[in-house]
Amino acid sequence: MMMVKLLRSGRRQLHTIITRELIKPSSPTPPHLKTYNLSSVDQLFHQTYIPLILFYANNGDCSFSTKHIAQEMKKSLSHSLTRYYPFAGRLPTPTTPYVDCNDEGVIFVEAKNDSQLKTFQDITEQDRNMDHLFADGLVCENYPLSTNIAGVQLNHFACGGVGVAVSMSHIIGDGSTLGSFVNHWASVARYGSLDHQEVLALNPHFVQYPKTLHIQPKSPVNQAYANLVTKKFLFTNTKLSHLKNKVNQVAAAGSTPRINNPTRVEVLTSLLYKTAITAAMKKSGYFKPSYLLMPVDLRDKLVEKLPQTTVGNLLALMMVPTTHETEISLSAMTAEIKKAKSQLQGVQSVQHAAENLQSLMSKFVNEGFEDVAKRSYVCSSLCGFPFNKVDFGWGKPTSGILALKPADSNGFVLKDTPDGDGIEALVILEKEDMEIFQNDKELLSFGNISE
Repeated sequence: MMMVKLLRSGRRQLHTIITRELIKPSSPTPPHLKTYNLSSVDQLFHQTYIPLILFYANNGDCSFSTKHIAQEMKKSLSHSLTRYYPFAGRLPTPTTPYVDCNDEGVIFVEAKNDSQLKTFQDITEQDRNMDHLFADGLVCENYPLSTNIAGVQLNHFACGGVGVAVSMSHIIGDGSTLGSFVNHWASVARYGSLDHQEVLALNPHFVQYPKTLHIQPKSPVNQAYANLVTKKFLFTNTKLSHLKNKVNQVAAAGSTPRINNPTRVEVLTSLLYKTAITAAMKKSGYFKPSYLLMPVDLRDKLVEKLPQTTVGNLLALMMVPTTHETEISLSAMTAEIKKAKSQLQGVQSVQHAAENLQSLMSKFVNEGFEDVAKRSYVCSSLCGFPFNKVDFGWGKPTSGILALKPADSNGFVLKDTPDGDGIEALVILEKEDMEIFQNDKELLSFGNISE
């Protein structure tokens, strides 16, 4: 057993590693699947990890017995890995363009923490440091570079609740891939069989890519800004409906192009982006051309559409430029977002998506990456991702958190509220901009700061 003492919230926190082992697939991977080639888009991602932790409260349910949880989770993970076979493999080196599907296994750590589960749910996003809740510290940038594809840590809290922490290498997949994997694993645990009809629908879909040379990402490492701060804002579905109505009314008046049924995410992204640009203008006293960057899931946008359970980084980067002060309006920005999204419809192939990403990276480099980065806002939406519904057999989680490191660029991260009645927006801005942003009257008429 390894004990770690951590100072948190003014007290010493005792974190104890109980066991650490490798979970292998319940049956060996067939010889013809021993090599999983990464796509050209996969290779554009640095070897970082997407860290998800799901919190489950102990509500006194007899099925929620911490004594048997670890055993059941290991067994179901082993079965699930026969489908998600690359996850049990290794990268021969951190830069190798393929996974060796050698069935070495997924790291599974069981740990005990003397804190209450509520401690980690209540602390602010900016102060949250949960590296010790993840197996081998596989959180975001991991040094020295690991060749592991995935890791799991089961955390038992003093209250009887648990935290299931899953790390997945970004080089093998995006947020959709992680969501599909976790839901497949949970369904195997819940139904007890790989062949159950509810599980079969969640089976992964793999695209076979030709073996290629390693593609070196062309974008430089982002410049870190020491004065970035993070705050969370809440927007209920009722308020978001009012926001959609406002955007539609302005567009109907003819001052901007007509907008066909904007989504909650589109209008909220427009509001956040508009407010951020306005705050930057008030701080500097003048307008600077800005960019909104949004990763977009391509699974349903490729010419040959792919299932949502497709493994990989099926992403494109959408860019919405704001080049003139007259373009700063909710309806104009929403229209531009929908226009940019429509232009991604009918992408020919994953290779074309990779070429577009490389072209965009080159554009940033040619225009002076650091200057462009300071005028860019990256918006990542996790709305609709099934993290809040992951049920291993003891109910849905009280919350699901991506334990991301403090961001090094301006932006927004959107996700559904745990009760499904709105969107949580994590806003990352420079300190002076945030002071103006958080007091914007239009913003506060649709949402409020979450303390």
